[in-house]
Amino acid sequence: MPRPADMFDRTWEWGQLIQFARDDTPGATLGLVYGRRRQGKSFLLDALAESTTGLYLEATRDVETRTLTRLGVQIGQFLGSPAPLTLPDWEAAIDALLALGRRRPLTVVLDEFPYLLAASPPLASVIQSAYGPRRPQRLESQTRLILCGSALSVMRNLMTGQAPLRGRASLELQVDPFDYRTAREFWNITDVRTAVLVHAICGGTPAYRDLIRSDIPGGPENFDAWVARAVLNPASPLHREARYLFSEDLDVREPLIYHSILATVADGETTRGKIASGIGRKTTDIGQALQVLEDTGFLTKNEDAFAQRKPTWHIADPIMAFHYAVTRPVWQRLQRPGRAEEIWAQRQSTFAAQVLGPHFEHLCRQWAREFADPATFRAETIAEVSQGVLHAGRNASYEIDVAVFGPGGKHRRLLSIGEAKWGEVMGTAHLARLREAMTWLADRTTLDMSTTIPACYSAAGFTSELHAAAAAGEVVLVDLNRLYHGA
Repeated sequence: MPRPADMFDRTWEWGQLIQFARDDTPGATLGLVYGRRRQGKSFLLDALAESTTGLYLEATRDVETRTLTRLGVQIGQFLGSPAPLTLPDWEAAIDALLALGRRRPLTVVLDEFPYLLAASPPLASVIQSAYGPRRPQRLESQTRLILCGSALSVMRNLMTGQAPLRGRASLELQVDPFDYRTAREFWNITDVRTAVLVHAICGGTPAYRDLIRSDIPGGPENFDAWVARAVLNPASPLHREARYLFSEDLDVREPLIYHSILATVADGETTRGKIASGIGRKTTDIGQALQVLEDTGFLTKNEDAFAQRKPTWHIADPIMAFHYAVTRPVWQRLQRPGRAEEIWAQRQSTFAAQVLGPHFEHLCRQWAREFADPATFRAETIAEVSQGVLHAGRNASYEIDVAVFGPGGKHRRLLSIGEAKWGEVMGTAHLARLREAMTWLADRTTLDMSTTIPACYSAAGFTSELHAAAAAGEVVLVDLNRLYHGA
């Protein structure tokens, strides 16, 4: 079944959903769809229900009785009944949904499922019971029930540990943001430098383009004015998006420590010790908060490529990183109309250092992981891409922004180490430093470095000497054009 004409990309996700929905195997099945807000989950599932002549219910924050009444009305309308279906409880409601699929595979979507759980905590157990392996109502049905939600920890916990629905789902689909190349096409941005700048704020979240009514900067020269009117302008919906995401997806009693951790990470303090020091706590005091932020998708935890048990944490969503680094410290000043351009001029250096630079490094790792030809790194397969720090002495260290590994045998194979610079033309001094790091690693580790090649990633370009070194096969060079169009 082809994708709807108004759907951009999501070819793989659509294929998985169609395969699940059209499966004509006897017996009702259960699917799980989740992802951060505004990624297009509801759009996908609404289109799926429409394309397969199914039923789509978007839950709201409401009490159980009112929700069941709404569901009864929708089922009645779907069946063409003159009156709504009476559903006294969720046991009756789930059985009614199973009954809809007695004659054919029928899609049923319960969107915003965490809202239903909040009002009816036993609901997951009710579904577990309804989907009992030998229960006649399940065996005689071909209902394809999909539970969807944006609260990542809630949705993931449905299937983990001793959760009632563990082992019941035949589909578990996470809808992620567009990758940076797809995002550029979606935003219809032709200039690659502008594409990086916009992605550093909006990421790959599709709905943000609609939030600002497709207001897109025409080029780098228009970017500053665009930030002022579309992002920092207090009348723009995007201005409050990060605050909305925090309050909607992070239901905690004491939000202060979570705000403080996110702000500290945005300032560049990414190890457990530095985060704790930044908020005036002991490292043992922040473990639970870090785990909550990781489980809810606000932070990602990255293991150091060269040191065990020395992870770093980074803000996952660019709009959140921008908020905590750039917007939040001047929030009250921004609420006064007409101040956005002036304040943005004052915050641009912070944006470059704390948002744009780290984001460019992230894009370079994503390029190496998803788009680079393994032959670029003298290999047939790329197994892992990471980052790390080499502590060479009391006052010396090497920050490796892009570490590329191949499949390991007896010794882990290091294909490449690289440095990424957004606003700096890279030259032979950068190459010399990477070679020093390679020598340090060769002397002190058991890594297989027989084919390791240094790599320089720069948005500002490279010197003629470095181009000559690349032509001689001594270094890999990745500029913005290669980042978006090359392998």
